[in-house]
Amino acid sequence: MSSATPSQSTTLYFRCGGSDKIYAAHVQPLGAGFVVNFAFGRRGTTLQTGTKTAKPVDYPTAMKLYDRLVREKTAKGYTAGQAGTPYQGTERQALATGVLPQLLNPIDQDDADRLIGDDDWWMQEKFDGRRILIRRDGNDVTGINRKGLVVALPQPVTQQALTIGDNQWLMDGEAVGDVYVAFDLLEADGEDLRQAGYDLRLTYLSRMLESIGKAAIRLVQTACTATAKRQLLAQLRRDNREGAVFKRALAPYTPGRPASGGDQLKLKFTATASCIVAGGNGTRRSVALALLDDGNRVGVGNVTIPPRQPIPVTGSVIEVRYLYAHVGGCLFQPVYLGVRDDIGPEACTIGQLKYKAAADDEEDAESGVRGQCP
Repeated sequence: MSSATPSQSTTLYFRCGGSDKIYAAHVQPLGAGFVVNFAFGRRGTTLQTGTKTAKPVDYPTAMKLYDRLVREKTAKGYTAGQAGTPYQGTERQALATGVLPQLLNPIDQDDADRLIGDDDWWMQEKFDGRRILIRRDGNDVTGINRKGLVVALPQPVTQQALTIGDNQWLMDGEAVGDVYVAFDLLEADGEDLRQAGYDLRLTYLSRMLESIGKAAIRLVQTACTATAKRQLLAQLRRDNREGAVFKRALAPYTPGRPASGGDQLKLKFTATASCIVAGGNGTRRSVALALLDDGNRVGVGNVTIPPRQPIPVTGSVIEVRYLYAHVGGCLFQPVYLGVRDDIGPEACTIGQLKYKAAADDEEDAESGVRGQCP
């Protein structure tokens, strides 16, 4: 499979029953050497990306790694094909950009009720996707994750980005499959908009996207009045959506997450937590979960990994949905959502957890209901 051609690229597909997966491998020049990058996931979703080369290597070494990746996947039933959404790779993948997103603190329903009645706060849907910023500089389109690292974008999003706005802008939003939902504009035509109020930034973003309709990049729906916020919140609950986001209309864009409060807040309808994989459970398709409590790891139970999904490696970060946490941290009815490559283990703190009332815990104990803690 090796050749003298400096770049190599392969996209493989796997279909079996309800499984429809894609795997892409690339050899790309970087500096004086070459890197081997890959992407994988369900077809039609935002692919998880990674690299087999922490630093550039010579071409023969890169091709050995590349050929081995392809052999491993074809041995598992993957085949080459033309169907599906192509993976839009980048030779600058995993490079730091210095651009960080504004992160949200959680609130409960009582806080949300207060903000619904306050016209200074606007409301939008909280999406179950991957937080991504998109930077356009002429014909160069770059995806940036919540760590500030360069990441791959779905090709339809990259192509759409080249058709909108001026030649330079920086947008914030959420990648949901092959669709990018935009909700903020940080830079436009060389102007830094971060210190402007959100109302002005959203107005600029709306004008940029008003003519493209339901394309690969779409504008988030925003409710500004109490009546509109109540209606949107009710609709999101009926549709079993992820949650709602509240943003103060006149607030600037502040990268990072405040210790408490802030100008952008989230109400989650279902509880999720980013957990560290503490290890496997023998031959069972489950892994042990851990969170950090004052820097120390504490076990919070186990989660089952669905069939045909790879078992996440020890030390990796995964996202888990759960009904609630028992006092002490045990997760009740955890469900595996996937690997998180955009956050580190230091973010996996026990402070994420949503607890059930102690009285309800006692009722569960009496009825024999338990979580998955050892």
